[in-house]
Formats: sequence, structure tokens, C-alpha cells
Amino acid sequence: MTVSTGESTFDWIDVRADARAKAGLARRLRPRQADSTDLDLASNDYLGLARDKRVCGAAAAATLRWGAGSTGSRLVTGSTELHAELEYELANFCGSQSALVFSSGYAANLGALTALSGPGTAIVADQHIHASLIDGTRLSKADVVVAGHCDVAQVTHALQTRGKRRALVVTDSVFSVDGDLAPLKELADACREHDAALIVDDAHGLGVVGPGGRGAVADAGLARSADVVTTLTLSKSLGAQGGAVLGPSRVIRHLVDTARTFIFDTGLAPSSAAAALAAIKILREEPDRPAQALNVAHELSNRLAEAGFHTSTPTAAVVSVRAPSPEQAFAWAEACRTNGVVVGCFRPPSVPDQISRLRLTARADLSEADIERAVRVITECAATAGVETRR
Repeated sequence: MTVSTGESTFDWIDVRADARAKAGLARRLRPRQADSTDLDLASNDYLGLARDKRVCGAAAAATLRWGAGSTGSRLVTGSTELHAELEYELANFCGSQSALVFSSGYAANLGALTALSGPGTAIVADQHIHASLIDGTRLSKADVVVAGHCDVAQVTHALQTRGKRRALVVTDSVFSVDGDLAPLKELADACREHDAALIVDDAHGLGVVGPGGRGAVADAGLARSADVVTTLTLSKSLGAQGGAVLGPSRVIRHLVDTARTFIFDTGLAPSSAAAALAAIKILREEPDRPAQALNVAHELSNRLAEAGFHTSTPTAAVVSVRAPSPEQAFAWAEACRTNGVVVGCFRPPSVPDQISRLRLTARADLSEADIERAVRVITECAATAGVETRR
């Protein structure tokens, strides 16, 4: 009898890795250098706060006072005065009744969807929602209907035909690939007409969209609605880390009792809570930052469109530039990086429409010289990657 060494157990991984490599879909980690002089158009630091001395100083002070970690789940030892203050400030800033902080935006989405639905519930989800929302719908064990992108008519039809089941409509506010804005008011009207709740991931709206950067939900006048729940991340415009769910107080109380990613997860580190608090204070004191980020996004989009590229029209800080193939998108992004401009490279399965792109993220602290440099490098590197313009 031959005894297996177990070496072949994961051979299937090598087969799939080879297939991804041939399709131009292989990925690798790139350690970021603290002293890099590269122009960053890939991070989600929309307001330029991640390295702001006030934000970093608040994080450092919190670490010295509370320790490097939260030491436990929020229900055991992981809640500090900072967490309570952050929840109050988030709700107050965005105009919601209440808020609950999670260790990440991903955990917030999983927690909200699984706690507010379940077997026998109907979920109607936009086809372009973020991966964390997709995973939340799967874990919920609800009956899921995928509606066309920003298609209110399809959402309405799904709600009309769901029977007597409880229903949730799930959408991003600003979609992370092209940066387009969901029709939140129309979706809310459809939900109210058919007695459904609306869950909105406002990760890319907070800090950029709405009055003073209060988010797309606030901008649509829905922040204090009894049937609307908002999820957020603290790792984009606020330059920190973590996530939150905002909404009616009874919803937040329900999540404390039932959201598994809240109950069983170690709480957000005090340093991140303090950093987010400092960022909210800066947003209050410097309300022009959101408009600056939007202006940069429009400048990038317009200038690249004038250069002959197929670009998205930004409603927030995200600008996408289409590429002919995954391989060319990767080569284009690599050439840009080599020339000192770091851009995002989005390829399947990260793009729901299967179209590869460069994704640029605008920042409020980018100068005119930065914008000119970015457009020049992206244009020159397109030729290197074999990407033709429409000229």
C-alpha cells in the first residue's frame, strides 16, 4: 500500500494560478514606502487626511492612553470613551439618529445585512454593489434578486412580486468602479411605496458628497428616515480605519444584540477611533475640502477625455479610465508606476461589467502641477501598453 505524502493535495491551486496568470489576472502585494515621492492616485485618502499631523497626532495620543489594541470585543472590553464619542459624532455629523462602530467597513456591511434579513426575507440588490454587500447577501440566507444597475423599475417590480416577505433594497451610494451615483431618492420612494427598507453603503460618499461632505444619504435628505440604514467606512475620506452603521436607534440596538461581526469581533483600535474623530473635526472646520476633491476629480476626467480616453464622469472622487483588456490595464498601470504615478488597476473579478480599467482617486490636496503630471504620465504610458486613444 502506497502512503500519500499529501504533496498533491493543493495541485489544483497551481492549475488555477496558471490560468489567472495567462488571463492577466494574477495579483501581488506591493509594500508601500513611507518616504516615496510617487504621486498617489490609487489610495482612498480623498481628503488627504491619512497623513495629516492632527489626525496622526490624535491616533498616537490615543495609543499611549488606551494601548495599541482594544483588547477584546466591543461587548467585553473593546469599547472605550473614544468609541462612544465617535458614534455620537458620526451620527451627529451625518444627521442620523444613532451609529455603531465596527472594526471595518466590510464587517459593518456583513453585520447589517445578516442582522436585518435572514431566511424568508427578500433582498433586492443592485448588480454593481460592493463585494462586502454581495457576501452579506449570501450569508444572510435571504432570497436575493439582482436588479440592473441603478434600475429603479426593476427594483420596483421585484418589490411588487415578493409576496408577503420582509424586504431590503441594497445599493452603494457612489459605486466604487466608475464613481457613479445611485438614484437614492427614487429607490427610497419605491421602498416606502412597497414597505421595504433601504440599506445604502455610503463609503465613497462620506467626506466628498453632500453639504460639508456629510455623504450621499444626507444629500438625498434620507439620513433621519425611519426606513433607511447607512453603512460607512472610516478608511477613505476620514483617513483612519474601521466602519460604522448609521440609522434609527432601534436598528442600532438590534445590531448590538444580533450582528455577529460586532459581537464576535475584536473592537476597533482606539487609535483608529481617535483618528476618525480628529478627521470629523477637520471636516467641520474646513468644509471646502470635499469641493476641492470633486474639482480634482473633474479636472482629471476632463483632461483625460480631451486626450482621447474613455473616462467616467465623476460624482465623487473616483475616476475610471477604460482599458482594452486585463493585460493592457496591468501593463498600463505598471508603466505609470515606473514613471512615478501610482494608479489603481481594476480587472475581473473586481469589475462587475468585466471591463478592465485604471481607477484614479482624486484627493483634495493635489495641486495643479500634480494634475498635469498625472495626465502627462497616463497619456504617455498608454502608448507603452498599446492602449489606443479615440483620436
